[in-house]
Parts: sequence; C-alpha cells; structure tokens
Amino acid sequence: MITYSFNVEKENFVDAGVVSSKVKRILKQIGIPTAVLRNIAVACYEAEINMIIHSYGGEITLDIDDEGNVTLVFADVGPGIPDVEKALTPGWSTASAQARQLGFGAGMGLVNIKRVSDTFDLQTSPSGTTITITFRVA
Repeated sequence: MITYSFNVEKENFVDAGVVSSKVKRILKQIGIPTAVLRNIAVACYEAEINMIIHSYGGEITLDIDDEGNVTLVFADVGPGIPDVEKALTPGWSTASAQARQLGFGAGMGLVNIKRVSDTFDLQTSPSGTTITITFRVA
C-alpha cells in the first residue's frame, strides 16, 4: 500500500484545489484509468473545498492498495455537520458570504462526492468530520 497525506487550512481559498491537483497528478502517474481519475478528482476537490469552507482545517489521506484501488480520507477538526440529511440535500449550504463571493458554497459538495464514489462514509461530531470514500479501479 502507498499512502500520502496533505494538510488543509481553514479558509485558505488561495490554495483551494492544490491538494486535489496533487492527488490527480499522483494517480495519473500510476496509470489510474481516465474515467476513474475524473471521479476521484471531482470528489477530492469537493471535499477539499468543504474542509476549507466549513472546518478549522484538517488532513487528506490518499491510500492506494496493491490492486490499485483508491481510498481517500478527509478528516477535519470541528465544528461538525449539525444536520447530515440537510447537508446531503442538493443546493443546501451553510457557506459563508466570503465563500459564496468567491464562487464556492453551492450546496453540491457532499452530493457530488457521494454520487461519484464507489463507497461513501460520513462520520461527524462537534469535534470534527471524517469522510472516507473509495474507488474501485478494476
């Protein structure tokens, strides 16, 4: 198994998407098929943006197993998601005015992540949120 870790800072809109680009580059180099790579890039970008907008920062972990399957874990620090059902509703958002002004916060992040991943697990509490998603390559 190969593992990479990346830090994400709260409200660091200047670097929004940097981790997603690194993940995409790594996976492209090891030969992940284009269709799978596209879904991974979408999910990773959406989760990274959610961490920047809604959390106090966190870590993204990329695991590639011996068969080439990909797992991404997005673990952030607080405040958690108060209503997961609403958060999974298309168009529902609690993004700040600053995030919306910059073109983020359309309320599609979690919806898109769940849609493009093979497995989706969301755990949340006031101390933080962890989203684990996987993509089967074969």
